[in-house]
Amino acid sequence: MSTDPVGRFLAALDPEHRDAVGARPRGEQERLAAAWERELEADDELDSLDELSPPAAEAEAARRVLQRELG
Repeated sequence: MSTDPVGRFLAALDPEHRDAVGARPRGEQERLAAAWERELEADDELDSLDELSPPAAEAEAARRVLQRELG
């Protein structure tokens, strides 16, 4: 598993969004990855999901971050 936050964030995205975010400048990718990590840390609901399926929790957090970003 990658320890790079951007790599982990990109891996949590669905393929369509992964390509779109991967094409963005590195600084923007890092900002989104930081928001994703904060989402994972702050949301108790994701903690429960993480116990059942860490990839599902990461994917849900990524979806939420992109939803906020894209409106």
